[in-house]
Amino acid sequence: MVPPPDVEHLKHAAAAAAIAEVRDGMIVGLGTGSTAAHVLRLLGARVAQGLRITGVPTSRATWIAAQDLRIPLLAPDALTSIDVCIDGVDEIDSGFRAIKGGGGAMLLEKVVATLARRNIAVADASKRVARLGTRPVPIEVLAAAQGLVTAEIARLGGAASLRIAGDTPFITDSGHRILDADFGEIRDAAALARTLSSIPGALGHGLFLTEIDALYLAEPDGVIREERPIDE
Repeated sequence: MVPPPDVEHLKHAAAAAAIAEVRDGMIVGLGTGSTAAHVLRLLGARVAQGLRITGVPTSRATWIAAQDLRIPLLAPDALTSIDVCIDGVDEIDSGFRAIKGGGGAMLLEKVVATLARRNIAVADASKRVARLGTRPVPIEVLAAAQGLVTAEIARLGGAASLRIAGDTPFITDSGHRILDADFGEIRDAAALARTLSSIPGALGHGLFLTEIDALYLAEPDGVIREERPIDE
């Protein structure tokens, strides 16, 4: 019996399928996280073979990795549009609503996603969910607002935990903290997103509800490409 592929193999397969959409001359948003790392390495190999693109990293870690791969780069503040962004997700439902931010870069990921004319999510099959909420929603917060945001999350029925790196708070590239908010099954993601966005000191959250246009989902028997449902 042939053993099933491991998760990293599935991530690689999804990434390989997705980067086939990248063409010469494109400006490409470069995601952050373990799945996006596969995208980055595969794009680096194509650049070494002559592909001409400009990457727009969504984190300091991605910037450093892309530089090592000799991918030409631009910061997003120099741009008003991007051709395509390819990134992973923490989880995604059938309506292409997703939670992102496990790598701590969701604030800049959302900026780059908003700049992009096409957003492609890459994932292994374990990231597909019937309804959002199997993973916490990351929320980037001002340190001074940590208590306020924690209390507001509790008022909404959630439980917030401060993300820790080692024995100190995790600090984002922008110098802020992250609260991981567990709401359980999220029945109205749009309402939750609006409420989180209205909390003073909450700078951004990991609910990506309208940004994703296409999904490359790797299953043991192959990669499935899906386009965003028209009625979403």
